[in-house]
Amino acid sequence: MMKCFSIFSSRTKREGKSSPELQEQNPSTKPPTRLVSSTGSITSPLLYKEEGDVLRKFSFSELKNATNNFNRSQWIKNGQFGNVYKGLIKPVKPAGDQGAHLVLVAITKLYNHSMQEHKEWLSGVEFLGVVEHPNLVKILGYCLVDDEKERQSQRLLVYEYMPNKSLDYHLFNTTLPPIPWMKRLQILLGAAQGLAYLHQGLETQVLFGDFNSGDVLLDENFNPKLSEFGLERGQVRNLSYVRTVSFYASPEYVHCGHLKSNSDSWSFGIVLYEILSGRRVIDRNLPHSQQMLTKWVKQFPADSKIFCMMMDPRLDNQYSLSGARKVAKLADSCMRNNPEDRPTMSEIVDVLQESIRDSEDESQNPLPESST
Repeated sequence: MMKCFSIFSSRTKREGKSSPELQEQNPSTKPPTRLVSSTGSITSPLLYKEEGDVLRKFSFSELKNATNNFNRSQWIKNGQFGNVYKGLIKPVKPAGDQGAHLVLVAITKLYNHSMQEHKEWLSGVEFLGVVEHPNLVKILGYCLVDDEKERQSQRLLVYEYMPNKSLDYHLFNTTLPPIPWMKRLQILLGAAQGLAYLHQGLETQVLFGDFNSGDVLLDENFNPKLSEFGLERGQVRNLSYVRTVSFYASPEYVHCGHLKSNSDSWSFGIVLYEILSGRRVIDRNLPHSQQMLTKWVKQFPADSKIFCMMMDPRLDNQYSLSGARKVAKLADSCMRNNPEDRPTMSEIVDVLQESIRDSEDESQNPLPESST
């Protein structure tokens, strides 16, 4: 078994800030260069945590009632760890509080093929319970019921609810309005900040291995938060899964099982290309020569005159050319064959901030049409 799946080691701490809001921002709202460790959660601990506990422990009946017995009408998606449902829960009331409004949450009912022991699983959940960053979805509680007689267990996790679903849902759904250029950059920046925190901001390092646009969830203001990180990565998103399903995993991970932080940089590079082009990593509905995004984009080098041909037509040319070129060059560097030659997530954050500045400057001082 690969050691890098459970909880990983690193000891750097950085500071940062969450991504800006949905509308085009003015320059005064630029995020800082450094990353924050653990602030910015809008969730009040009093709503969810029992006194003295890191996380709230729910009964199975509570979560069953919250989802109307896991009714199909409450279903959100098939996640990497399990089926995800919307649910309404009663918050923990502070002393003297007579009223408590129901709170909307996301409840993941984990698949039953996990082989982790009771204590090991709880340890992982408690660890994730103290991981807090504005660009990470917050775990609020859990439920664990082991039935030795029936040889079955029920394991569920309760997360803050993200009303705008995922980045891939909006990026590839042509029935929805296209994501504006500046918002795309801000989503990328927030996602990179979340990954940088998981890589460098904790005493133990957490890796994805096959990070993708479906892992980026969006709140009511389209601020990004990463989901489905850390827990049971070895049992649920294992090497056989990556080899057969994921087109986001790095070559060294797919072929050799080698996983390191720069493997996530490779995956992030593919998401950068998706943001630029508006295309999925693989699309069987396109002509054969265009189906693999990573091969198709090579026809349009960042410094070439035909670079614009790979940009998402739904942007309707409303984007910064210099900013887009910078993002494309960043994507190229993320997908270098040698992992050591790829940028770290903190370096990716710096480049994305530069791209945002370039885009803001260009929007304020547009170049003559003939020079673009």
